[in-house]
Amino acid sequence: MNRDIFIRNLTKEKIEMSPKGRSANELSPEEFEKCYESFFDMIFEIADTDVSEIEGYGEFDENNKAPFESLEAFIKDDMLGDPTEGYWKNWKEMFGTTFLKEDYYNEIASKALHYAPFCEDKRFLANNNTFFCNMIVGEDGKTYCTDWGRAGIMDYMMDFAILDLNKPYLLVPEKLFEYAKKRNIEISDFKERFLCMAYYKGIVTLRWHASIDDLESCESIVKSINALEERMNRL
Repeated sequence: MNRDIFIRNLTKEKIEMSPKGRSANELSPEEFEKCYESFFDMIFEIADTDVSEIEGYGEFDENNKAPFESLEAFIKDDMLGDPTEGYWKNWKEMFGTTFLKEDYYNEIASKALHYAPFCEDKRFLANNNTFFCNMIVGEDGKTYCTDWGRAGIMDYMMDFAILDLNKPYLLVPEKLFEYAKKRNIEISDFKERFLCMAYYKGIVTLRWHASIDDLESCESIVKSINALEERMNRL
């Protein structure tokens, strides 16, 4: 089944696949400050989808199945696995030949796995591609995701972590912490779950940018990753 049709059916057609409006990537920090709650509302609305009939964790495969038995298995395979084909075949040859440093990569992957137990059993639909270039702020003031190609079953904190990785100066987790208190939304193990998702997504995104020799983005991602623990400790 086509992915968009699958997502529409799963969400009872509450997801708008072809929204009209302004690219979220065009928002200034001041504009985001005024409308960030619409981004958070969108993520929680996605996460509210009933996924009880879907087994497993991870990004949906070509058959729209979540193929991993645990959250840890999903992120471990993505961070440290050795694919036999495709873009990431022999990816570890990048160590020493690109920006990617083996010791640092393994250190951050280990941090993600350290916090993984806090995300187990947190089974939600996540867009898993909430970079600002993939979102639209509609004329109705709501925010919409436009790309569902990496959607799957995982902790919804993934979508918040990607928002922050994309533009850390917008202070997404700090805003989310206050938003949850104001809305009486209980997010158990907030810091640990955010760190797990942020370390995981941060290190695999760093790998991607290193693979295309995008040094400016690599340096920005490393700076963001290195600041995570201190930011969380201030909450």
